[in-house]
Formats: sequence, structure tokens, C-alpha cells
Amino acid sequence: MVKSRFRKFLNIKIFIPPLVFQPREETEFWTKKVIQELKKERPKKIFCLDLFCGTGCIGISLAKNIKNLFCDFGDIEKNALLATKINLELNKIERNQARVVETNVFSNIKRKYHLVVANPPYIAEDRTFEVQKEVLKKESFLALFGGKDGLFWIKKFLKEMKNFLTKNGKVYFEFDPYQKIKIERILKKYFKKFKFFKDQFKKWRFCKIVNL
Repeated sequence: MVKSRFRKFLNIKIFIPPLVFQPREETEFWTKKVIQELKKERPKKIFCLDLFCGTGCIGISLAKNIKNLFCDFGDIEKNALLATKINLELNKIERNQARVVETNVFSNIKRKYHLVVANPPYIAEDRTFEVQKEVLKKESFLALFGGKDGLFWIKKFLKEMKNFLTKNGKVYFEFDPYQKIKIERILKKYFKKFKFFKDQFKKWRFCKIVNL
């Protein structure tokens, strides 16, 4: 039997039930960078979307650390949405500061956001052999894999993204280092301003988009 577990994610505590994606330290790294950037900008009010939210760890960290940030959490899996609701209560995020939405990418998203953060499923099914058996037992297949080349969800996300961003709205999303060149080609179809960043292990890991 796979047991539920808790872990720290930056300065919050996250409950991770069976078959829900467990946050990685690389995700903590770039989430911290987003928080630092927002604190420098000191926005008066910011509407955020945490898409493919899983446990809700990214959006909850933002809500916990940034004043006047309101976050919607979206995921296709009911287990993930339940985990997010539990973690919102666990970290004492006010109900009027957060909303949880069952959505297939943007299918049930109705508004535009100043900020979108996303950790989509991006492991290529061709590379399943690289994933530890213990991970395959504990975590949802849908939360891990992004089709044959790992880009199925990322392509859908980037294709529709512009419709849900305010002018100068920002996006941060995670990917597999080997996907960088292909993602860059996709991004050029939809956005004029974007930049790739490396994680703490010096691997290409996340991208920032600005909607001009």
C-alpha cells in the first residue's frame, strides 16, 4: 500500500496523498525565483493561475509570500484538486484568496491573469525506463508523462496561453532540459519575449514569458 506523506516546500507544508505528483527540488528553486521577482516589483494586486497544480505547492507558496495575490488552481485530476484543497487549509490560505477548478488545460478557465505558473507533465513516454519504479508506483501516470515526446501538454498549454494573459502578463513553466530547442521553436509561434533559465544543477529547467 502506498502511504500519504508530508513534506516542506519552501516555507509551506504540503500533504501528498497517493497518486499525486510529488514536488521536486528543481520546482522549489524556480518558485523561489518567482517570489523574489514579485517582491521586487511590489504589485498592488495580482491574479495568478497555477495550472497542472498537483498539490498546489507553487500557487500556495506564492499566496503565502506575496500580499494581494489571488490564485486559481487548475488540474484535470480529482486527486490533485482534493490535495490542493487540503493544502490550502493546511497553510491557512484565506478562501477569498484561492479557487480550485477542474480543468483540462484551459477548458474551464474564464478570465485573464497577470501571472501563470505551470509544471506540466513533461516526461517522454519513450523515456519511461529512466523513471524509478517507486515513482511509477506512487505518482499518477497522467501527472508524469506528456505523450511520446513529452511535449503533448506543453504544446496545448503554449498554444492557448495568450488568450488567458493580461497585457504584460507573465508565465513561468517547467520542462525537461532536453526539450529546450523544441520548446523554443514552439514559443516563437506565439510570443515575442521569452527567456530560458537553468536550475540549481545547471540544467535548462524553466522559462519565463512576457505577453507584450
